[in-house]
Amino acid sequence: MSAEGGAQGYIVHHLTPLSVGEGFWTLHLDTLFFSVVLGGLFAWFFKSVADNVTDEVPGFAQNVAETLVEFVDTQVKDSFHGKNDLIAPLSLTIFCWVFLWNLMDLIPVDLLPLIGSLMGMEYLRVVPSTDLNATFALSITVILLTYFYSVKVKGLFGFLKEILCHPFGPWLFPFNLMLRLVEEFAKPVSLGLRLFGNLYAGELLFILIALLPPLIQPALSLPWAIFHILIITLQAFIFMILTIVYLSLACEDH
Repeated sequence: MSAEGGAQGYIVHHLTPLSVGEGFWTLHLDTLFFSVVLGGLFAWFFKSVADNVTDEVPGFAQNVAETLVEFVDTQVKDSFHGKNDLIAPLSLTIFCWVFLWNLMDLIPVDLLPLIGSLMGMEYLRVVPSTDLNATFALSITVILLTYFYSVKVKGLFGFLKEILCHPFGPWLFPFNLMLRLVEEFAKPVSLGLRLFGNLYAGELLFILIALLPPLIQPALSLPWAIFHILIITLQAFIFMILTIVYLSLACEDH
């Protein structure tokens, strides 16, 4: 195999998921596994902090948890203009879960796949946000929540009236409906593709750096890892903010 072929095979191997099934019913087992583990880690961390909270000098874990809660609560108060007890916990969950997804990108690219190969796994992709299925599943869930709260706040008639009569009035309802369909299609696509594209590109760069000679790798991997910390945090923040904005628009009763 040529050097170019070896590099191509290395890249394809690292970006191929561990899956079962065929076609539409294909399940990416590594995405499901790491998503569940990271979600459980998030729940365990906040549960343990809540169980051991103190009014005295807080520990590191309590400081981190309180900082995250205050940060998310501030964003919700600034962007969400209704009253809903679910929005803040949902936003905190999305921010932390997506951040933990993205944080997996900082693990050395060969470490977990090597462990997986020792356990008999041919492929193992460890960053859930580099799987388009995961990012689209999360974005579609957010959009379905906007429909639920639109109907809950405005009623079914009010929801249908908004779709058919805005912005050009009832007599031009075909154009209103067409514009609304484009808008509703663009929301999950932009949410899912933005997160997927940025993290897929970041993971690909880490893989390309791993293909370089060992003496060159540290000079490139460390600066890129530091810069990538900003990217993974920013992507989690953007996903959270857009979720808040979409739910705020859904809960506004015109």
